Amino acid sequence: MESRRPRHSKQTKSNSPRRRPQKAVRKNTQLKGDGEVGEKAPKTGEIRLNRYISNSGVCSRRDADVLIEKGLISVNGKVTTEMGLKVKPYDKVHYKGKLLSRERLVYLLLNKPKGFITTTDDPEDRKTVMNLVEKACTERIYPVGRLDKNTTGLLLFTNDGKLSKELTHPSHEVKKIYQVELAQRISDEDLEKIEAGMELEDGAVKVDNLVVLDNKRKKLGLELHIGRNRIVRRLFEQLGYEVTKLDRVFFAGLTKKNLPRGKWRFLHPKEVIWIKHMR
Repeated sequence: MESRRPRHSKQTKSNSPRRRPQKAVRKNTQLKGDGEVGEKAPKTGEIRLNRYISNSGVCSRRDADVLIEKGLISVNGKVTTEMGLKVKPYDKVHYKGKLLSRERLVYLLLNKPKGFITTTDDPEDRKTVMNLVEKACTERIYPVGRLDKNTTGLLLFTNDGKLSKELTHPSHEVKKIYQVELAQRISDEDLEKIEAGMELEDGAVKVDNLVVLDNKRKKLGLELHIGRNRIVRRLFEQLGYEVTKLDRVFFAGLTKKNLPRGKWRFLHPKEVIWIKHMR
C-alpha cells in the first residue's frame, strides 16, 4: 500500500513562530601594546603571568611561557606551571630567586639642549629635562646621572634602578667622552698638567685621553670615567680657563648619531644588552 505524507494545515505568516536572531558573542578583547590581540585586563589590575614576566624585561611573552612550563617561575613563594595564570598587582613573582617588577622597563636616550636642569622636580619651576621626555611613555623614568644646565649631549633615562646604580657608581668606570670649547687658547703646559692628573678639592682627577681638535687650540676632546659633579668644568676652571661649550658625545657605548639636539629615542634591544653586559 502506498504511504502518503500527512497533510499539514497551511500556517499563515502571522501565526508562525518568530525566532529572535542570536546576538553575536563579543569576546572581551583589545589590542595590546605590541599589536597582538588578547584578553582585556580586568579592572582588578590582573594580567597574565607571561605578560608580567615580559614587562619586567626578562624575555618575550613566548619565552616566558617556556619558563613557566619548566617550573622556573614562582608566584607568592609557590612554583607554578599553569599557563594563562593571572596575577594581581600585589602578587610577588620570582625568577631564579629574583623578584620581578610588574612595570615594563624603559630605556630612553635624550640629546639634551642648553637651558634645562637635570632633576625630576624643581621648586623654582625652572625647565627640567623631564619636560623634554614627559610624553615618551607612561612609566615613570629618571635621568641617569646629571648634566649641568648649560651642558648639552647624551642623557639616559630609565626605570631600571639596578642599571642606573651601576652606570653612576665609580667602581664600574663607565666611559664618557666630552667635546669642550674654551674661551682661551690652551697651552702645552696646561695640557700636560691635565694629562698627568690633577688634584681638585674633592680628590684626584685622571683623564683617559685628551685631544686638541682645532688649530686655535680652543676645542678639545676629553675622555674619562669619573662621574663627579661638574668634573670637566672644574678641571679647566682650576687652570684659569672658561668653558664656553660642553657637550657629552659618548656615554656607556651610546652616541648621538641620528639624534638631533632636544630629541629623544628608545634604545634598541641590542643597545640595552650592551649597556647591561658588554660596556
